[in-house]
Amino acid sequence: MLELLLCSSVTVLPDYLYRRFVQGKRFGHEITLFSVWYELRWGLVLCVILTISLITAVFYFHPSTRAATSIFRTVTILPETNGRVAETFVDINQPVKEGDPLFRLDDLEQRAAVETARLKLAEIEAELRVAQIQVREAEGRIMQAEGMLKQALDEFETRSALLAQNSTAIARRDVERAQVQVSTQQGMVDAAIAARDALIARVDFQLPAQKASAEAVLQEAQVELDKTLVVAGTDGIVQQFALRRGDVVNPMLRPAGILVPARRITGLAAGFGQIESQVMKPGMIGEVTCAAKPWQIIPMVVTQVQEVIAAGQIRPTDQLQDLQNMALGGTITVLMEPLYEGALDGLPQGATCIANTYTSNHDRLEDENLGTLQRLGLHAVDAVGLVHALILRIQALLLPIQTLVLKGH
Repeated sequence: MLELLLCSSVTVLPDYLYRRFVQGKRFGHEITLFSVWYELRWGLVLCVILTISLITAVFYFHPSTRAATSIFRTVTILPETNGRVAETFVDINQPVKEGDPLFRLDDLEQRAAVETARLKLAEIEAELRVAQIQVREAEGRIMQAEGMLKQALDEFETRSALLAQNSTAIARRDVERAQVQVSTQQGMVDAAIAARDALIARVDFQLPAQKASAEAVLQEAQVELDKTLVVAGTDGIVQQFALRRGDVVNPMLRPAGILVPARRITGLAAGFGQIESQVMKPGMIGEVTCAAKPWQIIPMVVTQVQEVIAAGQIRPTDQLQDLQNMALGGTITVLMEPLYEGALDGLPQGATCIANTYTSNHDRLEDENLGTLQRLGLHAVDAVGLVHALILRIQALLLPIQTLVLKGH
């Protein structure tokens, strides 16, 4: 309507003034309801053409959208294991800090596993102490066996010396018996040393390995026990939390609620039509007005333009994709941030807004090689942005009235 009024002021109005004051035609006489379409045909045709051209230029070079939102993420409250709720610590719409407990599952089985693992670890530690004592006992046996071996060697050497002197006090059989005794005692020493080495290996390698394994089992059981206590992963507000004692929670089928992280709104995500993909560029200046901040125009700047359109995405399935399902197309996702710090303070997360962006040819107009027609065309493109800016302000003015009065919300 605004474009039609603007175009009619430079087409229909001059045509009427010419008919009225130059040709002397008056309404109700020469110009009637039936002849006005003929008398003002030039002005009406030019008005329609100019209006269509103006609307096309305004909406193409200065895109607008109602799909601008302060997008926020949510964190699903889920345990890492199945279980029955034993206790809850928070309620709906309650602020929480990172690490605050939310609810606890029944943990009798996990506590039993932890206690079993702890007792197994204590058993291995006791075995280690016993083995250390056995090492000292084995060293004593080695000393005892070595003493008996030395005694056997002395007796063998004495009898061998007497036999070598052809003494009648010793028989060859006694010497051989002494030699066998030496070999026996040597075997006892070797056996005692082997037994000590086996105990040392048990103390240094086997039992420490068993202890480390038991500690790992205890740690694993403790991790399973810790999983029964669900805590907040970030600061935020708990929503849709309706768990009560006795409820069964399943991480695959039944979440416990939603945690909305607390954050400050620093930008908006907006979806513009695909036809404007050649116009939308990072650095474009824009404006938004939001229902949650009525009668306010917030200056914005485009920071990112997503290079892909969500409507064309596919993923591997067991069915072929029919491309006619994508015929509706999608929008170009654009990220916008306020020009001034704190301009979006007070805007709720998830608020919807109306966004305008404006094409600026200021840098191109500084080129001295531009022709006159090109220069006029670029000036015209920049100038018609005022029409869209005015429309946004009218929308901001009427938005509360439309919402509260006409729609009755």
